[in-house]
Amino acid sequence: MSAARAFTTFASKVAKWAGHPLAFALGTGIVVGWAISGPFFGYSETWQLVINTGTTIVTFLMVFLIQNSQNRDGAAIQAKLDELIRASATQNRYIGIEHLTEEELDKLRQRCETRARAERLDNAREAADEAEARARDRARTAAEQVG
Repeated sequence: MSAARAFTTFASKVAKWAGHPLAFALGTGIVVGWAISGPFFGYSETWQLVINTGTTIVTFLMVFLIQNSQNRDGAAIQAKLDELIRASATQNRYIGIEHLTEEELDKLRQRCETRARAERLDNAREAADEAEARARDRARTAAEQVG
């Protein structure tokens, strides 16, 4: 097994375990145990240093493991979305937009929102036109029945 595959497997398992309620309970138990032990150690600097060092080390390492998992999840989701776009009738020009700058993405999002608003307005106009046509048909039918 390659080092990359081993790290991926390890990072996935740790990230999954870290999100489990048992991990939270264990962390809470450690903090409560540490707090209860304070009087036995006279709330010394060493007593405080133990929790500070432990939490700092765990946090430091977890940042890298969780970031690795998020990067892989994001890449997998992006690949799935790209395949859906490619296989559907949508426009392939959206494949790869995750590589654009923040400003380019903002402009693209604004264009999409403008098109969506225009489409909603067109749909509303069409619905109004259809309602008007139905009302005219009903009025004509009613007039024919009266006349």
